[in-house]
Amino acid sequence: MNPQANLIFITSLLLGTTITISSNHWVTAWAGLEINTLAILPLISKHHHPRAIEAATKYFLTQATASALILFSSTINAWATGQWDITQMSHPTACLILTTAIAMKLGLAPFHFWFPEVMQGSPLITGLLLSTIMKLPPIALLFMTSPSLDPTPLTYMAILSVALGGWMGLNQTQTRKILAFSSISHLGWMTIILVHNPNLTLLNFYLYSIMTTALFLTLNTTKALNLSTLMTTWAKSPALNAALLLTLLSLAGLPPLTGFLPKWLIIQELTKQDMAPAAIAISLSSLLGLFFYLRLAYCATITLPPHTTNHTKQWRINKPVSPLIAILTTMSVLLLPITPMILAAL
Repeated sequence: MNPQANLIFITSLLLGTTITISSNHWVTAWAGLEINTLAILPLISKHHHPRAIEAATKYFLTQATASALILFSSTINAWATGQWDITQMSHPTACLILTTAIAMKLGLAPFHFWFPEVMQGSPLITGLLLSTIMKLPPIALLFMTSPSLDPTPLTYMAILSVALGGWMGLNQTQTRKILAFSSISHLGWMTIILVHNPNLTLLNFYLYSIMTTALFLTLNTTKALNLSTLMTTWAKSPALNAALLLTLLSLAGLPPLTGFLPKWLIIQELTKQDMAPAAIAISLSSLLGLFFYLRLAYCATITLPPHTTNHTKQWRINKPVSPLIAILTTMSVLLLPITPMILAAL
């Protein structure tokens, strides 16, 4: 892609995100979401391949429908209350439609079917944008409207997202699809605590973004798009593969790594809110996701020779690995000791 065009699309992406998260009027928030959608479409379809075009079309149709529903819900609320302020969403029907629309934008179950297909048709770096930056505006809208939302549908969607994200990721061989189902599963953890403690939702999102960015950049460096390629990446960069193992285990939420921090705090908060059954259900559902994280880790680091699999060895990477990967991987692994400081800030 032309560097000037690439710069325009990335700038528009940041502009749309900034407009949405800083606005307090529904129309400006909707305009920011539309700018975001139009900016990411060329990045999804920049490789002129049928799967990329299909992914861009699916993404456009889903996001346009969700944006229309957001505008519809805000119009209903303004008609009933005379308020266009985002924090003044009080009409119950408008709140229900808004919950549905943002769930569709984020890819929460049962509106998740578009997300793995779009991720599979996108390049790795565009998939990183779809999993992190593109999730920020809808989560910001949920954060601002959280006092008005009904916790019951959010709780059911959260548990369903964690269960389906883990279950449907079990049989995948493409790394981008596995990471898409991982994103769906993590969105469930963010959503279940939203009404009770929105700050924990943001903390979970930030830590998830750090871990996912480290994982995507590592896979982009080693060019591992499926599990069979992942088995040979140890020959390219052994140190990077060892770090990949720790990042995957952190994303799975195993102690004493960073990924355990948000799950620990969320389960603690759910117990305080007398939601122990929901905490048990979401914890047991997340065990499904642990299986495919371990499968990725096994393919990346534990399938070293000698073994019976026939494959071509790859050349060692001569170019230096980006220092950003080292920084993000370190943060993905070692932030658990600062939990007391985070609790004091929350």
